[in-house]
Amino acid sequence: MLFKKNFSPVSLVIFLLAFALFSASYIFASDPYLQKREGMVNHDIKGRGIKDKKVLEAMEKIPRHLFVDDYLKDRAYADHPLPIGEGQTISQPYVVALMTEALKLKPTDRVLEIGTGSGYQAAVLAEIVKEVHTIEIRKSLAEKADKRLKDLGYKNIKVKYADGYFGWEEFAPFDAIILTASANHIPPPLIMQLKEGGRLIIPLGSTVYYQTLTLATKKKNELYLEQMGSVAFVPMTGDVQKKR
Repeated sequence: MLFKKNFSPVSLVIFLLAFALFSASYIFASDPYLQKREGMVNHDIKGRGIKDKKVLEAMEKIPRHLFVDDYLKDRAYADHPLPIGEGQTISQPYVVALMTEALKLKPTDRVLEIGTGSGYQAAVLAEIVKEVHTIEIRKSLAEKADKRLKDLGYKNIKVKYADGYFGWEEFAPFDAIILTASANHIPPPLIMQLKEGGRLIIPLGSTVYYQTLTLATKKKNELYLEQMGSVAFVPMTGDVQKKR
């Protein structure tokens, strides 16, 4: 037998409000960093001009605090880089968003990242594109990032311990390439592995102080460069230092 109970409009409003409050409390209890993450996106990313909906959604979803050491978790959503060991950092959230948006990614894209680091940038990319191939020259960071990304359920990211200067020819050509370490030139193997019409972004110039964030678009085997402002990245190491 079914029982039917009539609710007055006032009772219904009270019930809905109570349900909404309960739902919100449950969400914040299960993810205590949600408010900080939303604040980061609204204030430091969207508030500074990032408009790509896919980028905003990815960065609002990904738990950045899981990509840093425990003692740094409370600072994970501040808009500045944080140390991840071996002299490396997880990039400033705004810069991650800026570089990702500049690549104008599509769901079907295959992307190469040079400098896996913590794996955070790879995770952002993986929320947007079909495949992410990321290379890290430091073995311990590569292994940690690979485990972290697998634990978070990413199945469209491949991590490789190698010198990113030479790219990943096995999976080339790439629709987009992103370098998260600075270099004083664009490695020729990466240019070769970039698809016609593809875009490459790199902190280009001095590897000591500041660099110019540079977007390169490949057209008829030539690169057309666009400068996007000053940035400060840790230097790329390995064979790139022999090619100065």
